[in-house]
Amino acid sequence: MNATHDLIRRYYAAFNAGDWPSFFALLTDNVAHDINQGGRESGLAAFRAFIDRMNASYREQIVDIVISVSPDGTRAAAEYVVLGTYLKTDEGLPEARGQTYRLPGGAFFAVRDGKVARVTNYYNLQDWLRQVGA
Repeated sequence: MNATHDLIRRYYAAFNAGDWPSFFALLTDNVAHDINQGGRESGLAAFRAFIDRMNASYREQIVDIVISVSPDGTRAAAEYVVLGTYLKTDEGLPEARGQTYRLPGGAFFAVRDGKVARVTNYYNLQDWLRQVGA
């Protein structure tokens, strides 16, 4: 297993454990975060605020993770399944009533100096909406 593969494995392990100090330690200070069907946020403070918003409304585990790494280790991709519970209504989305969902997704990563410099997440929003009863 190479260093980039291990980095992405540790990223998801920390996410799943809710180990936010370890999770954020894997990111560069100016990390770029491309939000599914949204804009780009930059920096650790913005990523922390995003995770705080997500944790207030969702409980998620990332499973069935398959990681691919470029030969030079500067980019990676992960395909996965999100197992989630919609806990609290997120602004602009349907009412939360504890609905559960199983959602395929993927992410692309840029790696610099052994840390995640960019993460771009993708999933099917229409599928999620259908699963939570929108």
